[in-house]
Amino acid sequence: MPIARITLVNPNSLTPVTEAVARAVAPFDHLPLAFRCLTSTDGPAGIQTQAEADASIAPMARLFLQEADTTDAFVVACFSDPGLHGLRDLVRVPVLGIGECSVLTAMSMATRIGVIAIAGAAIPRHLRYFRAMGVADRICGELALDMKVSDLADAELAFQRMTTVGKTLRDVHGADVLIMGCAGMADLRDRLEDACGLPVVEPTQAAVAMAAGRLLRRP
Repeated sequence: MPIARITLVNPNSLTPVTEAVARAVAPFDHLPLAFRCLTSTDGPAGIQTQAEADASIAPMARLFLQEADTTDAFVVACFSDPGLHGLRDLVRVPVLGIGECSVLTAMSMATRIGVIAIAGAAIPRHLRYFRAMGVADRICGELALDMKVSDLADAELAFQRMTTVGKTLRDVHGADVLIMGCAGMADLRDRLEDACGLPVVEPTQAAVAMAAGRLLRRP
């Protein structure tokens, strides 16, 4: 079976986030897939506000065009899926957004979805996106860690806050599945599932799983 080439693009300029994306795809290493995880070095240093999301699109589009000839599918590795539909118009191969894929995956697992955001500034943008997707009635709540993307480097602090937020989404909002609302959280997925007693969707993995389903064929 030929190797399918998946390029994951981190729209912000933080290389630790790109490294976390690379670790998130490790469970797929046994499949005939080749991954490249790229940093949009001209993008903003973290994407929390709408302005930052918008500013990330043009640098990311340049990367897509640069890599299109050697890519079988792209993944936009930001939960807000900035520029997703325009990027799909730009290249001929599949383009998947981790936000869209994570919500679709969570909907296949349970009814009431709780989302863990990095910062409160991101929540209004996410809610607009959920409404545009037509899935807002499945989101029972979204709560923020009140951290910066760069703060995820402190894994223990991030885990403690995620656990607190996850349990609040479970106990107060009635969530029966959780989504990690950022590409930099993958290392903590298993621990969060154990701490909260709920399934947890890691968005990068959700997008790669869908890309694999589109690319892989029987020999």
